[in-house]
Formats: sequence, structure tokens, C-alpha cells
Amino acid sequence: MTRVVEVPAHFDDRSFDQFADGVAAGGSERLLFDAHATQWASPYGLVGLLAAGQAQIERQRERPLLTLPADRDVAHYWARAGFFGHAAEYFELHGKVPRVAASSASDVLLEVTPVRGADDVHGVVDRIQERAAAILSRELGLEAQATMGFAMALSEACQNIVEHAGTLGWVAVQTYHWRRTLKRRVVVIAVADAGIGFRRSLEASQAKRYGERWSDGTALEAALVQGVSRFRDPGRGQGLAGIRRYLGRWSGKFAVRSGTARFTLVPPWDDDVPLAQGLAEFPGSQILMIIPAQDGGAGHAAH
Repeated sequence: MTRVVEVPAHFDDRSFDQFADGVAAGGSERLLFDAHATQWASPYGLVGLLAAGQAQIERQRERPLLTLPADRDVAHYWARAGFFGHAAEYFELHGKVPRVAASSASDVLLEVTPVRGADDVHGVVDRIQERAAAILSRELGLEAQATMGFAMALSEACQNIVEHAGTLGWVAVQTYHWRRTLKRRVVVIAVADAGIGFRRSLEASQAKRYGERWSDGTALEAALVQGVSRFRDPGRGQGLAGIRRYLGRWSGKFAVRSGTARFTLVPPWDDDVPLAQGLAEFPGSQILMIIPAQDGGAGHAAH
């Protein structure tokens, strides 16, 4: 038996819970991820879809199916963003994969890139640092100090996969015009894995302290607010809390979903909730960072 999971028409962090509901609906059937009606996907949607495919392979030992977006522009963007190069390993693809030439003038700052170990993290940061620094200062009106923080945030989010996931994950970075509420340019960083998640990663060191309150939600709060880590050496565990402080300074959004909970640093321009619990179970952890153009930055221009 094959069960269909609809990929949302507008696939981003907002519609991700709807997608997770479909993935978590139980049963041992082979899944068919149906993206034929998908009109747009953010970096968060693309790396989340790969994590879903990876989780299915680990559970079923066979690749789930994926129907490609019928809209050729959408399929072309997925190709340009490097999605299909990795998707072929995790899905049986149905539809014609577009061939695209690499473009240096793309809004894709970092195409979908796997992260397996510390070397990958360094490679990701090295590849994007120069390009991102130019865009952060030119388009977002951020000063040099903020571009240093950007590299730190990117590195720490990827490092989270290496230290906590127990498996590989993906990162993607893009810049675009945020029309929904902000009406300005943003840089979006998305990092996802299908690993063990925060609660299992921190269980040994934290569960006893929380007792019956221990859950996906309290694990996220421990990591993001208190800066706890599964590692005992001092200074560890400051990474995600450091990202939270950095994005707070620039009115950015920071959301981490793991298991059945999502913790969000909600900026003034967004209406998300700080802690959502009781969500559909989804493996691993999914991290979203959005850095908006600052007042007076060039980001006010529509692109």
C-alpha cells in the first residue's frame, strides 16, 4: 500500500506542521510525497522534505516516492537550489528533473548542502562567508559586526547536527523579498536533520532535573534559553542560545522544531507563538533563522 502525503502549495515554516501531520499519520505503508501542485518552497521546506525522505528510508528500508512540481518555474528553482541532487538518493522521483546551469548571480546564497561532520561545517561557512557578507551589508544594511555574527549563527546551527543528530543533515540559505508582513529583504537560513532530536540528545543529563515535566518543549527551552548541553565541558551549549541573542539584536526570527514542539524567538513583525507543543511528531530538529533588512538599509527596495 502507498499513502499520499501532500506537499503544501506554499511550503515553508508556516505550512510545515500540516506537512508533518501527513508524514506522522502512522502506518507502515510506503509514502508518496505529492508536490505536483506546489507553487513555492522556502529553504526550510526543501531541507525538511529531505529529512522526511531520509526518515522514511531509515524506517522502511525503501525510498518513498516524490512527484515533482508541475510548474516548471518551481521545479527549476528546486533544481537551482540543489534539491534534486540530494533528493535522488532519498526518493524515487516522478517527473522530469530540469537541467540548470550554475548561476553566480542567484538569490540562492548556499544551495542545499549536506552536513555530516565538522569539516562540512567549516566548508559551509567558508563557501558562504564572503558572498553573504556582501549581501548582508549591501542589501540588508547590516554593519560588519553583524556579518561576523551571521557566520557564527550559521556555524552553530550546522554544528547542532554534528553534535546532536546522530545522522547527517542539510543546510540551505537564500535571500528574498519578504512580502507577507515585513515588506523588505531577508536572508533565510534553514537547517534540518532526521536524527534523534533535542529530547533524546539531552535526556541523560537533563531528564532527572525536570522529572515528569521532561518533554520536547522543556528540552528546547533548556537548550535555547538556559544554554544547557549534553556535553559537560564549560562553554558548551552556548551555541543556540548565542544565535538567539544575535537574532534578537537584529529583530530576526529564530525557530527550532524538534519532535512535537517548536520554540520561537518571535520578532515584532511576526505573529508566531513562543512555544508550540503537541505538534505532529517529526524526527530530528529543524532550525529556521530569518534576518531582515535594517531600517535605512537597501532592503527597502523591492527585488
